Amino acid sequence: MKRTIVALMVSGIAFGSAFASQDNAANVAEAKTIIKAFFEQLKGELEASMKVGGPVNAIKNCQLKAPSIAYDMSARSGWSVGRTSLKLRNPANTPDDWELAVLKSFEERKSAGEDPQTIAKAEVVERNGKSEFRFMKAIPTAELCLNCHGSELKPEVVEALDTHYVADKARGYKLGDIRGAFTLSKPLE
Repeated sequence: MKRTIVALMVSGIAFGSAFASQDNAANVAEAKTIIKAFFEQLKGELEASMKVGGPVNAIKNCQLKAPSIAYDMSARSGWSVGRTSLKLRNPANTPDDWELAVLKSFEERKSAGEDPQTIAKAEVVERNGKSEFRFMKAIPTAELCLNCHGSELKPEVVEALDTHYVADKARGYKLGDIRGAFTLSKPLE
């Protein structure tokens, strides 16, 4: 009888682990879908702004559109959706302790040779006594990003950045650098 109870308990733990990993895989897939939609919408807005008025127009548009896109994605998905970085442009995107540790690990992983396109982290964490699923995905610096985040910025771009982002630190990137990360979280029941 004791062996049966122990065997049932062990199999219950195994089933629990299997369900947890299935849930985690589903959460990762959902997070990646949200990030893709966020990225595509923001990229579309920036490209359209660049065509109309170059990087200066894109800076103004990004300041307005990026937070509203994140807010809309959060409202529609039930996740908290945003972006953060080690070198912030917008102080509202300051990383919390978990995000800061993940951003630093992303830099270490890149330095060890990992492709920034594939760098991500998923974890269930306890916060305020409740479990939540957290996911971050690195944002590599692309060619388009260098117009406003690169080392050699046009004077009018510098002026626009100084006007719209007084505390801007998000400059000096090179192609392929990790510019920051998408960060998502959702409570677990």
